[in-house]
Amino acid sequence: MTTARPTIGTTIPPHSASPASTAVETDAEAWGGTERNAFVVVSNRLPVDRVVAEDGTASWKTSPGGLVTALEPVMRANEGAWVGWPGVADEEVAPFVDNGVQIVPVALSAQELEDYYEGFSNDTLWPLYHDVIAPPTYHREWWDAYVRVNQRFAQAAAAVTEHNGVVWVQDYQLQLVPKMLRELRPDMTIGFFNHIPFPPYGIFAQLPWRRQIVEGLLGADVIGFQRQGDAGSFLRAVRRLLGYDTRSTVVEVPVEEEAVSGTRRVNRSRRGASVRPVVARHFPISIDSASFEAMARTPEIQERAAEIRAELGNPATIMLGVDRLDYTKGIGHRLKAFGELLADGRLTSEEAVLVQVASPSRERVDTYRQLRDDIELQVGRINGDYSTLGHPAISYLHHGYPREEMVALYLAADVMLVTALRDGMNLVAKEYVASRFDNDGVLVLSEFAGAADELKQAVQVNPHDISGLKDAMEASARMPRVERTRRMRALRRRVIENDVTRWSESFLAALAEHAAGQQLSVRPAARGPEAPHGQEAEHRDDAAHGEAAEFERGATDERQLDGGAR
Repeated sequence: MTTARPTIGTTIPPHSASPASTAVETDAEAWGGTERNAFVVVSNRLPVDRVVAEDGTASWKTSPGGLVTALEPVMRANEGAWVGWPGVADEEVAPFVDNGVQIVPVALSAQELEDYYEGFSNDTLWPLYHDVIAPPTYHREWWDAYVRVNQRFAQAAAAVTEHNGVVWVQDYQLQLVPKMLRELRPDMTIGFFNHIPFPPYGIFAQLPWRRQIVEGLLGADVIGFQRQGDAGSFLRAVRRLLGYDTRSTVVEVPVEEEAVSGTRRVNRSRRGASVRPVVARHFPISIDSASFEAMARTPEIQERAAEIRAELGNPATIMLGVDRLDYTKGIGHRLKAFGELLADGRLTSEEAVLVQVASPSRERVDTYRQLRDDIELQVGRINGDYSTLGHPAISYLHHGYPREEMVALYLAADVMLVTALRDGMNLVAKEYVASRFDNDGVLVLSEFAGAADELKQAVQVNPHDISGLKDAMEASARMPRVERTRRMRALRRRVIENDVTRWSESFLAALAEHAAGQQLSVRPAARGPEAPHGQEAEHRDDAAHGEAAEFERGATDERQLDGGAR
């Protein structure tokens, strides 16, 4: 249930991109009200979805996602705000309050979404940051739109943040926002978290606007990455492009002498120059593990898991893949390995079935349409060659599912296949582990997913090595129960102890430490006793959503874009 905040009565100004208008755009009145907040989160998407009833009336529903769960106590305690695009193009949406959090929508036109989001974010940065598995596209018009939209997000955040407040910017769509915020509001503490990989310098250097991106990120006080290697790649880019000194995980950003008095926490470098320290290190994200376990323990989910096994013919082994249909996920490699296992006679369709959930993704983009055609052709060939009556080799599902169905699938699956070619974290791996309260099941995990750094007891694979992947899949299908239990118990300890709340606490603690000498107004969420299994929070975010949340939403984002309503 959402309620309007009494002081908010006007709509968001839709197209205020030029820095020359900053004096107006950073005024709170221009962004729908006079209230300012101690803690502000900025992400491409808001943590709410618009729901239209049969009678045509619209309302807003908080959507599931781990980041909201982690930050909700902090935001409520500090009257926090969330700045982001509401999922509706060419429409101004007035700010409102959802569950005690001020929602500040940023309006975007359909053309801006095409250039900034579909273009620069997803056809330039996404493939570049994922090791150019697909070739990036570079268009100056897309870059110009990226700058304009980032400026608008920065102006909105500056307008609703109180003096000495904290702003936490999320993900690769908004990498220019930290510097823009620092120029608008040098009093603030600014954090940034990159949810996807950061590429090695040899790849990153291809980007024509590489310097602007690095300078944009260095506007933050703390920059978070998923893996230690990602942080190292960023630090190398800083040294190569800007020549700044780095000490361990700290970048010394030069400060002009005339700006020293207005800059928070200025130090002296080894050369005696004024510098602003910026921390860049890894903070591996996680999930709300308690909510997944709680759902898996319900009788309804356990009954549904048994039904799934029966519907598949009660095979000895169910292998499961759960992914967005994206070229970074290694779906084709997984299918090839499974098909060869059937061809070799090492597995049969009577004893093993592969369930592949491939949620629709970016279907307006040629690369993704071609990927879907290729994957579905591959599935058809394998099923045609190796299925028997009543025993299809592969059950391929190209649509979204509610979270309950995803957890039931996790509980039904004997082997979880995460074969990403490059992934910032891959939360599916952690969701599967959290759901397996029975201490059973085997996780096959790509070494190129960030989760591999933590989940050492998984069966780790190089998905490019098809022979090695086949061996791992067969070994997992035949692994004795005692070995499965040993591995899963160790995996579960890791996932339960390092949940999404601990992730947010560690990042906010780094911000607080970095702001030493100045009171940080944000209070991290208190960690009380372990939540009972029956407790479950509704949560969501678009930048760091759990994959089950993503499949619950299904192809909503893509449909909205296709219909011009996003």
